[in-house]
Amino acid sequence: MSEVRTRFAPSPTGMLHIGGLRSALYPYALARHSKGTFILRVEDTDKKREVPGSKEKISEILNLFNIKWDEYY
Repeated sequence: MSEVRTRFAPSPTGMLHIGGLRSALYPYALARHSKGTFILRVEDTDKKREVPGSKEKISEILNLFNIKWDEYY
């Protein structure tokens, strides 16, 4: 059986809201339950709308809720 790999891919266009936090929780829980890998992949494809410091704020909020990633892109 192959390893479970899940990801959360927020866009750094502002603060992480409650819906984004919930969207991170499901793949995180599945990865932990399956002893798999949880990946945080910040989708920085829309450079015009990117808010400076939002990548760091996303990481900070996930850490505040003890959602730890295994890989970061």
